[in-house]
Amino acid sequence: MRESCHGTVILLLFGMCINALGAFVGVNLGTDVSKLPSASDTVAILKSHQITHLRLYNADAQLLKALANSSIEVIVGVTNEEVLRIGESPAVAAAWVNKNVAAYLPATNITAIAVGSEVLTAIPHVGPVLVPAMYSIHKALVAANLNSMIKVSTPQSMDIIPRAFPPSTATFNASWNSTIYQLLQFLNNTKSYYMLNAYPYYGYTSGNGIFPLDYALFRSLPAIKQIVDPNTLFHYNSMFDAMVDATYYSIDAFNFSGIPVVVTETGWPWFGGGNEPDATIQNAGTYCNNLIRRVTNDSGPPSQPTIPINTYLYELFNEDKKPGPVSEKNWGILFPNGSAVYPLGVTSGRATANSSAVYCVAKDGADEDKLQDGLNWACGQGGANCVAIQPGRPCYLPNNLTNHASYAFNDYYQKMHSAGGTCDFDGTAMITTIDPSHGSCIYSGSSNSSSGGGFSPPTAMGPSGQFPGASSKLKISSFQFMILVSFSWALT
Repeated sequence: MRESCHGTVILLLFGMCINALGAFVGVNLGTDVSKLPSASDTVAILKSHQITHLRLYNADAQLLKALANSSIEVIVGVTNEEVLRIGESPAVAAAWVNKNVAAYLPATNITAIAVGSEVLTAIPHVGPVLVPAMYSIHKALVAANLNSMIKVSTPQSMDIIPRAFPPSTATFNASWNSTIYQLLQFLNNTKSYYMLNAYPYYGYTSGNGIFPLDYALFRSLPAIKQIVDPNTLFHYNSMFDAMVDATYYSIDAFNFSGIPVVVTETGWPWFGGGNEPDATIQNAGTYCNNLIRRVTNDSGPPSQPTIPINTYLYELFNEDKKPGPVSEKNWGILFPNGSAVYPLGVTSGRATANSSAVYCVAKDGADEDKLQDGLNWACGQGGANCVAIQPGRPCYLPNNLTNHASYAFNDYYQKMHSAGGTCDFDGTAMITTIDPSHGSCIYSGSSNSSSGGGFSPPTAMGPSGQFPGASSKLKISSFQFMILVSFSWALT
């Protein structure tokens, strides 16, 4: 994560205790970052936001040292490159545990070891030695008398469940039956948990419109559109719950029970390329806020209502060095300076929306011509102060039409709604309680904004129809997409 706000600090309280206090939401920390903060600075950021659960993809010595005496519960990762050697040699496994786990205890609170990451789908040729590697790691822990405090598991993607809906009929890919049976037997015998990487973003974007966006974002659906398993008649209010339940049913198909599912990765990208329209700050903020609310209500999915879904958000910082599409580089919830990409509100261990504030933003997928007309009107006749979205200003990036229109629409609305101004803009705008502020771009109406900007509102009311006289005062290129990433601790 990254966050250190100028002005008011946005509290991000992700880590909640797993015991009687309820489920927790932790974070993943990837390191494919151009200017990753130092280990001590990273831990300071985690502590400042009261993040109490962290997953590392490796066993970074500097981070593990810096985490000492922080009380943060840590999952340490065996990298995919290490799995094969560990699976083939118990001696290598013992050496790995001594070097990467035992050496940091008890000061660093290591509670689990994740053996590889999505091994069965990412490096299938290593699949046959995955469970032997887990056994070797576990035996090394037993030898060091650490097995009671450190669990061993392995994160798997939803891709090993070919047909996840309806959940009640979901099963693991049959070609992996032998390995999965061994895996489940290991988890059952060692009283560990199944690690699941679940991404409704991909489920939605690859679904060709089968499921509505609201379903992926935890938004309530009208009765006629609710997702129901025809076999159990369970209602699924989110794709996240359906994915977790599909995993439980897949485990049950092997006649195992009592193995809890922990979601080791989930999230939503906040910026994407021109062919990734759903990767937006608005969607990412909605998903993550609603996820936190969902997880911290301490309930499980419909088939396992009493087993909370402990979850790790993907991810702390944008990993800009990752290959692939633009969205792959933009999952971070904080900038490396500690400032929030988008606000996540939590109070007393439970997420809450800022019900006292509403914002007027552009709808995702709105007609671009109408958006451009609305933007021109707001910055012209509407009297919105659009200086902040000019090049070099705090809200210029991401440089796309939706982002700029959202800022202009909101600036107009905050100044004019008390005088009858509307949030419509020819059907391209909507009201939200999610603060769209990000980084140093602070929207009017945010708890971080000092005032309405000292603007004397004009007499024009909010537009609700076409804009035949739209001003050309501000013309903005719709598709000059740029990545909103700053890797400097000086950024505020």
